[in-house]
Amino acid sequence: MEKLEEQIAHLTRAVDDLSDIVTRQEDEITHLNRRVHMLMQREGEREASTGGAVVMGDERPPHY
Repeated sequence: MEKLEEQIAHLTRAVDDLSDIVTRQEDEITHLNRRVHMLMQREGEREASTGGAVVMGDERPPHY
């Protein structure tokens, strides 16, 4: 009986630890989603201000 109580205590501790980890990950994901949204808005504003021109990495610059 004592061994079962000990196992339950360990499992309870493991569940609590995992719950804390999941909560931290959820907070981090929320924070990162906000940052991605902000960066997408900023990029959209930048594209709108430059007329939506896309610079391709393999295109020659106009002075060639």
